[in-house]
Amino acid sequence: MMKIKLGAWVVGIPLIVLPWFPMQGRAADIRGLSPEVVADYIHAVVESHRAFYTAHVVSPLEEQDAAKASGEWRDQKKSIPLPVQIVNETSQMFTTQSTGLRYQLISLWPINRKNSPRDQIDKNSLETVRTKPERPVTRTVKIDGQSYFRAIYADVALSQACVACHNSHPDSPKKDYQIGDVMGGLVIEFPVGNR
Repeated sequence: MMKIKLGAWVVGIPLIVLPWFPMQGRAADIRGLSPEVVADYIHAVVESHRAFYTAHVVSPLEEQDAAKASGEWRDQKKSIPLPVQIVNETSQMFTTQSTGLRYQLISLWPINRKNSPRDQIDKNSLETVRTKPERPVTRTVKIDGQSYFRAIYADVALSQACVACHNSHPDSPKKDYQIGDVMGGLVIEFPVGNR
């Protein structure tokens, strides 16, 4: 039953977001919407999905000792993916569908090194959203000759479960998070223009 519900949410996010992205590997046809608006919509969907999963799946199951969120959920019984894994794994689904859409949670203090900034520009962007979390840092970048719009939104600690996990994790380089702190950023990237 849990796998069916979790699967429904993992499949549901592409159904909400994909209308903006052609499946043939072409650039996004945003039909008059600015890339900033499209990124804001995607951000709202991803964050709502993660918040719902945290509040209505992870927290209740952990409170009932029915399952525990774990980075090793594939190998451990009675475990489910961490919210960060839901975000990053659903992004992998888009990558395999050739939409060009990619999103990922990154941090200056990642528990998993795969969630580190890719370059100095990402590091600078994370510093900016850490001090000014109200708006994303945006830019257009070239990847393999194609223009991509990239936005990095502040990832703010909204639940005690997230704070407690990061503060107690043995691999966490930062152990003093509080609710309201910027823990990192959500990178959203998609093609713009002709492909």
